[in-house]
Amino acid sequence: MPEFSAFIHRVLRLAAPALALAAGLLASQHARAAPAAVVVTPQVRAELLAYAPQGLAPGQPLWLGLKIEHKLHWHTYWKNPGDSGLPTTLVWQLPAGVQAGDIQWPTPSRLPIGPLMNYGYEGTLLLAVPVTLHSAWQGEQLDVKLQAQWLVCKDVCIPEEGEFSLSIPARAATAGHRELFEATAARLPQPAPGVQGSVEVQGTELVLKLRGMPAAWQGQPLALFPEAAGLINNAARLQTQWQGDSWTARVPLDPQRSESPLKLAAVLTRPNEPTGLRVEVPVTTPWPAVAQAPALPALTLPTPTAPGGPAAADSTTTPPALALPTTSAPATSLFSALLLALLGGALLNLMPCVFPVLSLKVLGFSAHRHDRRALLAGGLAYTAGVVLSFVALAALMLALRAGGEQLGWGFQLQSPLVVTALAALFTLIGLNLAGLFELGTALPSGMAAARARHPVADSALTGVLAVAVASPCTAPFMGAALGLALGLPAWQALLVFATLGLGMALPYLLASAWPPLARALPRPGIWMAHFKTLMAFPMFATVVWLIWVLGHQVGIEGATAVLGLLLALAFAAWAWGSPTLGRRGRWGFGVAATLTLALVGSWAWPSLRETPAAASTSPSPGATGAATTDSEGWQPWSAAAVARAHAEGRSAFVDFTAAWCVTCQVNKRTTLADPSVKAAFAAKQVVLMRADWTRRDSAISAELSRLQRSGVPVYALYAPGAVAPVVLPELLTVARVQAAIAALPDAPR
Repeated sequence: MPEFSAFIHRVLRLAAPALALAAGLLASQHARAAPAAVVVTPQVRAELLAYAPQGLAPGQPLWLGLKIEHKLHWHTYWKNPGDSGLPTTLVWQLPAGVQAGDIQWPTPSRLPIGPLMNYGYEGTLLLAVPVTLHSAWQGEQLDVKLQAQWLVCKDVCIPEEGEFSLSIPARAATAGHRELFEATAARLPQPAPGVQGSVEVQGTELVLKLRGMPAAWQGQPLALFPEAAGLINNAARLQTQWQGDSWTARVPLDPQRSESPLKLAAVLTRPNEPTGLRVEVPVTTPWPAVAQAPALPALTLPTPTAPGGPAAADSTTTPPALALPTTSAPATSLFSALLLALLGGALLNLMPCVFPVLSLKVLGFSAHRHDRRALLAGGLAYTAGVVLSFVALAALMLALRAGGEQLGWGFQLQSPLVVTALAALFTLIGLNLAGLFELGTALPSGMAAARARHPVADSALTGVLAVAVASPCTAPFMGAALGLALGLPAWQALLVFATLGLGMALPYLLASAWPPLARALPRPGIWMAHFKTLMAFPMFATVVWLIWVLGHQVGIEGATAVLGLLLALAFAAWAWGSPTLGRRGRWGFGVAATLTLALVGSWAWPSLRETPAAASTSPSPGATGAATTDSEGWQPWSAAAVARAHAEGRSAFVDFTAAWCVTCQVNKRTTLADPSVKAAFAAKQVVLMRADWTRRDSAISAELSRLQRSGVPVYALYAPGAVAPVVLPELLTVARVQAAIAALPDAPR
């Protein structure tokens, strides 16, 4: 095995700087300076804008606005946030003779979060404010200062604020943001002068009756956004009826109602229409008594200050995320996680994706079966390689998560480039084992000499390679332990992952320290040559699996491009390393093969570049509308889809899966495909959902974190009205799934 070991040593030495550069680029994404009038947080980018198409003068139009660009799946709130949240507030500091009006709120969207219904905005939002210049104002420029506070939420809510400043020249028109202000004006709720109606309170419901609705709105399913908070049950389904131009809606009151307005002001929306219709109708019946509730302390946000004066205009303060009080985990929790990590690491050696690499250790044991010192040194080096690789991978994941990335264990295989690199590496290993090329022929003699001076490096690098393919194949009961690890302090979390690596390396460490076990292996002979060739086929099988994973990530065209790349790579390996070619032949074929490899690589590269997380097949948590269901009855997961199922009184079963997760695929083709399990799901009318984590998806990562899991597989049953979902074991059995289904409430018929 000298050629194989030298090859691994060389490849990983060359890959280490590239991996370090990639980690640095990822980390650098979170170190961005905020320019003037701009505040940037990990969740939003906020900017103060002005629009004065005719310059600054009394009587001329002037608009100011706070532009908020939300990161994917994050949202802020409307003036009525719904069941939870806080509206954005703007406090202006303007010179004498200048007066700012009220926020012109664009038409909001419904944001279902579990059993709650909130109202707010995702994507790009502009909160525009009209400004009046009185005759008393004079000057060469208008200096504007703004202190804004907003609550941004996804799976957690973070109160943020920023101070902005902007100087607007008096003699120049400021129309650079005209399109954005005009687009926002088009999204403002429009008045409905011909619409008349009334509201009656009937028991625990409001009955809203409107007449004279516009012709384009008649017969449409409408959504209702009341401007007053704490009035209606926002998540309840409206009972509506159309009769010509008259629309009647029965709206359940909020059981904890806090408002009794004399008029109902609300915004109506219809499907696929960004602009709402604003109505204001009188309440014609008395309100029932309002339930008295204990007063809650007001939420106050700290004002950012700098030594010696106010905060800079582009500063921002991000207080801690709003969360329930937590208590420190008892010592037994950490001990349990370490024990599970040790046992789970040992079980990793049985995973199919790990076997091709670990089987090579058998050859090493056989070659040194009588050299106890070499055996022990190799075992210790292999253990060090495994443990340090697990710790390094975990440290990178924790650092990226601390920087705002939504990542989980096995995140490296969510990158098509990493999957392609592993496929290329395993292809070369397989070709070397099959005898297509010899490294001693392809590489300079100096590398072989370096390998001879550092033999333990081969064992350490084999451990690194084993971790690269083993990390996503965590053992069946490791999910809870790794989920707990991500909630522990950093040093404790790294200790859990180090123990996982120790468990994986422990069988080989014990074998190297116990010579009788190594001496039980057959003596070196011709069988080693046959075994070496035989091991090429598991390597090629691993390549097939990786290409299948890649197909799920980049499609059939991307997978085909990578197959062409692997073919060109095999040609180059043969051309440069074939022992049957002379020096002139190797140079002739080698140059041609290298050019071919470069051309095929340039063809394959566009298919392998990272695509935005928004390209994921999973709908966003705030998405509305029916989800597409496949032939087996599964639909893509989203928080909105779970909320819709609960609104119908149905439970939801979510399979958090990935193409690169072997355990996921086994469960999918066995337990979840069992006819009795399918029948049990159908009997309870359970909505089946899949959260595909093959490619990076921040919404799925956030939900896994909420379930206290860091990787897949995860199987969760979401029952309507339940405090928390039921999480099933990672290794499913028919009996266990049937028992969980039987405990679900019956769906309405």
